Amino acid sequence: MSSPSHVADTPITDRDQLAAYIASGEKPKAAWRIGTEHEKFGFRLDDLRPPTFDGERGIEALLKGLTRFGWQPVEEHGHVIALLRDGASVTLEPAGQLELSGGMLENIHQTCSEVGTHLKEVKTVADELQLGFLGMGFQPKWTRDEMPWMPKGRYQIMRNYMPKVGKLGLDMMKRTCTVQVNLDFSSEADMVKKFRVSLALQPIATALFADSPFTEGKPNGYQSYRSHIWTDTDPDRTGMLDFVFEDGFGYERYVDYLLDVPMYFSYRNGEYIDCSGQSFRDFMAGKLPALPGALPTVTDWSDHMTTAFPEVRMKKFLEMRGADGGPWGRLCALPAFWVGLLYDQTALDAAWDLVKDFSLEERNALRDGVPKHALKLPFRGGSVRDLAMEALKIAVHGLQRRAMLNSKGSDESGFLDPLVEFAEANETPAERKLALFHGAWNGDIDRVFKEFAY
Repeated sequence: MSSPSHVADTPITDRDQLAAYIASGEKPKAAWRIGTEHEKFGFRLDDLRPPTFDGERGIEALLKGLTRFGWQPVEEHGHVIALLRDGASVTLEPAGQLELSGGMLENIHQTCSEVGTHLKEVKTVADELQLGFLGMGFQPKWTRDEMPWMPKGRYQIMRNYMPKVGKLGLDMMKRTCTVQVNLDFSSEADMVKKFRVSLALQPIATALFADSPFTEGKPNGYQSYRSHIWTDTDPDRTGMLDFVFEDGFGYERYVDYLLDVPMYFSYRNGEYIDCSGQSFRDFMAGKLPALPGALPTVTDWSDHMTTAFPEVRMKKFLEMRGADGGPWGRLCALPAFWVGLLYDQTALDAAWDLVKDFSLEERNALRDGVPKHALKLPFRGGSVRDLAMEALKIAVHGLQRRAMLNSKGSDESGFLDPLVEFAEANETPAERKLALFHGAWNGDIDRVFKEFAY
């Protein structure tokens, strides 16, 4: 989840400024970069419980320990709640899930090196605190009430608002982890094509990365329960954004969507002002109840953009949001999948050919069906596995054509190997964990912490 924006406090006086802000993210192909983010659950090695924020073994102690590696602390009301270094950040999700928001890098080799360095640093400090970290899409053992809260003003506002608009929003905040990638576009037309392709194929990523089959120590009937949670979080700010596929879609149409998303807050003078449920349109008219007479700034708009949670989200770039968190190797596979599909024009054209005749009903059926059935969800006489195999083939060729080589002469396509293996076996990470749970683990969910920790 994003931290407050740090852009110029330019007052917003008309709607055109909002679209111009998005358009300012356009970059020539040579300047396209890859920004990968991933979240993970912390746990105490002795009792597997999630660490609280404070205390000798708390999350703040972990953050402070990481400063030895050159990370600069960010404080809120005297608490260290984030770290910054070289364009990257380490932040906290509501229950202390630790997130790396990586720098904007040129290739997946660099991404994987960045992830590996981060996990090594975290493990160095975590070992001293007797903590471990687990990559999965949903907390497999602890109840919502057993998960702590982090002392961030934004989360208190969301905590109060979520139960008003959905049944699972607090679970989204406290018990989910994801991996996502942020990618660039060169023009409005390029954005539209990438948005449509990635939105239509987001369920394929959900299926390939499905890794959240347990709730409170028992199978929950889903392969990606994290993905299911989004269907009952907040209908005003989630979903498949069907309008993206309508004629005339562009920056202005996305602005109109965001203006209809109810606000959470305005960040002013180091404080989060509760604006939950209020209208950004009213804000632009100087009629926001929480801030009478005040006009929004570019910072307010940038922050508001982070409070929409569709399957693909646009800011000054596109965010792919469909995948469950997972182990180290799969963290590199997610950016490889989307870069292979979207950063090579031949691949992008082929991916569009794959999805362009999907109906609205089919796109939503894929989105609604993959949390439970994943690769085995029926589709057009075949299954999602067939779509996954075709998408992976396109992505492999796209990465091969990019020809971004490491020191050993290997291109980026090897990072897709875990996904290709899942698709060929027609078996998701969730299904493999379920097999262990019913077999070697003998129903003991504690084994997942021991066998799948970073």
